[in-house]
Amino acid sequence: MRLVISLCYTRAMLCRPHQQDNGIFRVAHLSDLHLTSLVGVKVRDLLDKRALGYLSWRLRRRREHAPQILAALRHDLSGLPLDHIAITGDLTHIGLPSEFQQARQWLEMLGLPTDVTVVPGNHDTYVRARWEDTLALWAPYMASDPGLQVGEQEAPAGSFFPSVRIRGPAVLIGATSACPSAPFFATGSLGAAQIERLGDILDRTRRQRLFRILLIHHPPLADVVGWRKRLTDGTALTGLLARHGVEMIMHGHAHRSYVGHIASAQGKMPVIGVPSASARGANLERRAAYHVYEVCPTSSGWEVRTLVRRYSPEDHCFVVGKQRVTRVPGLAAGSVDATIHPHCHSAQDGQRA
Repeated sequence: MRLVISLCYTRAMLCRPHQQDNGIFRVAHLSDLHLTSLVGVKVRDLLDKRALGYLSWRLRRRREHAPQILAALRHDLSGLPLDHIAITGDLTHIGLPSEFQQARQWLEMLGLPTDVTVVPGNHDTYVRARWEDTLALWAPYMASDPGLQVGEQEAPAGSFFPSVRIRGPAVLIGATSACPSAPFFATGSLGAAQIERLGDILDRTRRQRLFRILLIHHPPLADVVGWRKRLTDGTALTGLLARHGVEMIMHGHAHRSYVGHIASAQGKMPVIGVPSASARGANLERRAAYHVYEVCPTSSGWEVRTLVRRYSPEDHCFVVGKQRVTRVPGLAAGSVDATIHPHCHSAQDGQRA
């Protein structure tokens, strides 16, 4: 189907004052919140794969994903000078309509739909369910900006993905890998049609010299998760990204921090995963955390400062973790010399604890 898209949507209207002043874009990346409660679920709701998910919640997840950590997360986010929040899926446990309602209420407390972008995860599409009762409740947080159209599709979700949201010097491109899978599997798939549309969007946004951020739940690289949790068309996606390029890929699903790369003619494209933002975590690697990225245009492309904020059980709040600075090659609109930009950090800073 022919793709219709216009990327000239009033960018200035979407920029916050400090973005306009210095060209920096600050975005927080959260994932795998599992924020809903299954208390009071009826037996009739568990006559399919959801029964296995409910058992997992009873035995483990209800103690692993803590409401007090979610409260600390919202408090921490509210105190940061962010331009946007990106959530890469799994807000629910087993994708019940009641969970989507709970998650919608949490999203409304987090921020306006213009300031928060969501892509669903495999737990949000645990089994086939009516669009109107489930994902439609998150539509304002998933839809493209007004004036950006990706064409009509047979399924309701088709009008949302890939989603395109321009914020200052960046564009958030949401792709859905969420689809029902067999019992004991947590695989994902984009599908050929979505991958084709994604390539066109990447080309158009590259010509606008935007910092392209791809949001997806399942990691595109095969070595991040096991076979039964993989992205089944990950090879097709990485091949497309190598051809069309992208400045950053953000994902969830693995419930741990991850930094990888996809090679392209322009250079290495960072692939970054985050832990669950609500997990107690048996070890530090899997303890609740999220990332804040500070994207700054430079004379040679982009500079990205990554700040990890990790939950401290002792302090009952999120605290500063590791920091790193990464150079991303490309063409940035309004590029500046990093040596004279007061908010850009030198790549020689490297990783700091």
